[in-house]
Amino acid sequence: MPDLPRITLALGIGTAGGLAFHLMHLPLPWMLGALFTTMVAAVARAPVVAPARLRPAVVAVIGVLLGSRFSPDVLGQMGAWVGTLAILMGYVVAVALTIVPFYRYFGKLDWTTAYFAGMPGGLSEMIEMGEAAGGKAAPIILAHSLRVALTIAVIAFWFRIVQGLQVGLPTVSAPTALSWADAALLLACAIGGSWLGVRLRLTAPTLLGPMLLSAGLHLSGLTESTPPTLLVNVAQVILGTVLGCRFHEIDRASFLRAGILSTAATLLTLLLALVAGQMMRALTGVEVDQALLALAPGGLTEMGLIAIAIHADVAFVALHHVVRILFILMVAPFVFRVAAGRR
Repeated sequence: MPDLPRITLALGIGTAGGLAFHLMHLPLPWMLGALFTTMVAAVARAPVVAPARLRPAVVAVIGVLLGSRFSPDVLGQMGAWVGTLAILMGYVVAVALTIVPFYRYFGKLDWTTAYFAGMPGGLSEMIEMGEAAGGKAAPIILAHSLRVALTIAVIAFWFRIVQGLQVGLPTVSAPTALSWADAALLLACAIGGSWLGVRLRLTAPTLLGPMLLSAGLHLSGLTESTPPTLLVNVAQVILGTVLGCRFHEIDRASFLRAGILSTAATLLTLLLALVAGQMMRALTGVEVDQALLALAPGGLTEMGLIAIAIHADVAFVALHHVVRILFILMVAPFVFRVAAGRR
C-alpha cells in the first residue's frame, strides 16, 4: 500500500481514538486516544504510517499553548509561593534521582532513554528531547503516556472514593476571544519561534522556541489569547498518531514489560509527591490536597480541572505545573550534556 493511504488510515484511527476518549471523558483524550488506538494498530502490524512531516508544525502549536500559561497574574503571585516552589524543585530532583536509576537498573534501558523516561516533564517535551539526544522513542512514549493516565486515575480515585469529593467535569470560563491581531501574534510565535529555536540550536527547537516567544508575549500582556481549541485538538491527534505509529517494531512481550515498569515508576513518583505535599503543609500551611494537585505529574489541564472541582486554588496549582515544566525544560538538557560528557 502506498504511503498516502497508510497515513490517511493512521489519521483516521487516531481521530477515532481521540473522539472515543473524549466521549468517555478520559484524560488528555485527543492525544492519548490517538496514541492508544494507533499504538494498538501498530503493535498488531496494521498498515499505518506516521504523518511525520506534520510533526514540527503541531509541536509548535503545543509550544505556543504552553507559553500562553505564563500570564502577568501568575507571575505576580510567585513571590508569595517561594517556599513551595523551592520544595517543588527539590521534589523534581528527588523524582529524577529515583526514577531515572529505576529505569536504568530495573528497566535495563540505556542511560539516555532512562534519563528522559524518568524525568517528570510533559509527554511531548520529553519525547522531543529524548529523541534529539539519541534515546529510544518507544520506552519514553510508554513511560510518559502511562504516567499521565495513571496519575490522573489515581488522583481522581483518591478524591472521589477515599475523600468522598465530587470530581467530575467542572464548567470553566470560556477562553479569551481570538482576534485577527492575536491570531497573527500567535502565528508569529509558532513560525518565528521555530526558526529561532533552530538558529539557537535549542533542544527540541520547534517546541522551546515557540514556547519562549509565546511566554514573553503573555507575560508582557500584549495578548491573553491561546490557540483555538479545535487547532490544539487537531495538533494533539496528529502528534498522538505520529507517536503511536512508532510501535511497529515493538513486540507484545516488550510492550507488557514497559507497562509494568511505568506503573511502578508512577506509583513511586506519586509517593514522593505525597511526601513533598506534607512538607509544604508543615512549612507553609498549604493543604495537602492542593499541594498534591500542584505536584502530581498528571498534566496541567487535568489537575487544574480537578482543582476547580474540589475548590482548590487553581492559580497555585497552575503556577507549580508551569514552573515544573519550565524547570525541567531548561535544566534537564544541561544536566544531560554534563552527565554525558563525563561518561
